Amino acid sequence: MKNRKRLVSILAGVMAAVMLLSLILSLIPVSARAYESSSEIRAQINALKKEKEAIQAQIMEVKEQYKANEDEIADIVAQKNVIDQEIGLLSTELININEQISAYNVLIADKQDELDHAQERYDTLNENTKDRIRAMEEDGSLSYWEVLFKANSFSDLLDRMNMVEEIAASDQKRLKALGEAAERVVEAQEELELEKADLQLTKDELDATQAELDAKRQEADQLIQDLLAKGHELEELEALFEEQKRAFLEEIAQQEEAYSEAKHREYLAWLATSETTQPPTTAPSNNNSGGSNGGTTNNSKPSNSGTVNTGSGWQVPCSYTKLTSPFGNREQPTAGASTYHQGVDLAAPEGTPVYASRGGQVTTATVGSAAGYYVKINHMDGFSSIYMHLRNYVVSAGQYVSQGQLIGYVGKSGVATGFHLHFGILYNGAYVNPASYVALY
Repeated sequence: MKNRKRLVSILAGVMAAVMLLSLILSLIPVSARAYESSSEIRAQINALKKEKEAIQAQIMEVKEQYKANEDEIADIVAQKNVIDQEIGLLSTELININEQISAYNVLIADKQDELDHAQERYDTLNENTKDRIRAMEEDGSLSYWEVLFKANSFSDLLDRMNMVEEIAASDQKRLKALGEAAERVVEAQEELELEKADLQLTKDELDATQAELDAKRQEADQLIQDLLAKGHELEELEALFEEQKRAFLEEIAQQEEAYSEAKHREYLAWLATSETTQPPTTAPSNNNSGGSNGGTTNNSKPSNSGTVNTGSGWQVPCSYTKLTSPFGNREQPTAGASTYHQGVDLAAPEGTPVYASRGGQVTTATVGSAAGYYVKINHMDGFSSIYMHLRNYVVSAGQYVSQGQLIGYVGKSGVATGFHLHFGILYNGAYVNPASYVALY
């Protein structure tokens, strides 16, 4: 419940942020942006990028929460599966016990019938014996005294007495046998009742266990439903963050375009008012030049003609032996390299000079973990070019260069398997195929 409240508060915050961003963007007139300086626009772009990075961090956090939520669901489902298996086994056991109890009920009923039949026979025999003796005495046809007094001799008397005793003994023997049989039936019946009671006790225990498992299964089902609902909320939260990120990216793209226009206006204004042969060098944000990596510094040689030659077309950036990797999808050439090539690789001997394909302002001259030593030039019309894996560069950020001006030398710095130049062209911040602009063979 605490997590759900937190998610709801985050969702509300994100929606408010998205609405605020949309409101701010709608209040900024396009015409007003057109008169902002490139440095002001760059500051806005940097601020937007920080906000976008913060949103990206929140997206990653939501993804982690979603993954943890999925893992928790998997754990609960696994536990529920165990409970379901236990319930299945208990159900089978209960069915068997119920069948046994039913069988005992049949056996007990049979024993009861047997007992009733034996009792009936005993009662019949006992009653018949009594009736026979009573009838003989009542009609005077025979009595024990008559049997005895009618004896002709002592031996006859003994014989008659033995006969009477045998008849009585026979009746008693039969009665005793029937009584013992009835007792055995009662004992068997009592034993069956005890066994049935034990089974009933076991059944009651299993019923209680199944009730506990049913409760656990219901609890697991409810927890799974709660986690699924949480997953849906996380998906909605991620979608909101993605929407906010998209809005920032769109604004960054617009600001980048405005930045390029501002830089171009400033460059044209400088061309119109320049009275020196040296173009103005703005204060670089990263003054890492060729001198920092074994090359020579060349901050004051962009052109000797009084203007920077941007060039109407594109120039091949270096003298190379072959194009080893074209633009687009490719197999990963080495660990850390991309599978989608955003430029072309031009194989050349180490130290081969690299020239600006068109004129413009160097926006970056630094070193990266993957690109190695590289230079990026803004051509003031939406186009930029980039030169990677240099042995060293001889320009600095903020410097203006002309088309064909030396900017560095071929190397294999960064993630590279051999000496080559990675040459890329961007239009409005997106990479395009250099072969569409430069005659590459």
